[in-house]
Amino acid sequence: MKRHAALQQLSREHHIALKLARQARFASDSGNPTAIGEAAEKINTLFAEALEPHFQIEEADLLPALAKAGGAILVKRTLDEHAELRALNQQLSAADGSKLSRFATLLNDHVRFEERELFELAQDLLYPEH
Repeated sequence: MKRHAALQQLSREHHIALKLARQARFASDSGNPTAIGEAAEKINTLFAEALEPHFQIEEADLLPALAKAGGAILVKRTLDEHAELRALNQQLSAADGSKLSRFATLLNDHVRFEERELFELAQDLLYPEH
């Protein structure tokens, strides 16, 4: 999908998130406590380095503008999912396979939602010239 320049970097960063979700899914599906623990550790690191800064940019710049332009329902969903992902990330230190599985599913679905719905609406409402 062609993205407006204001959304291109955020869209590129979604690739990192999808890759992380896939790795989490493989580890949780394996049922191997070592693999689950290693995936949880990697997620904790990458969450702080990549996902949290990404969320903060969306929450500071994109989401307030989109809410004002009429996208409040999608903004609320985005914020709710960010909050759940943050909470799950904090709980992953226990290397719980079911929490890792939920994190993998939510992160994958969240990225797909942002690409297919949130960013599409943002382009229509905030950047109609795209």
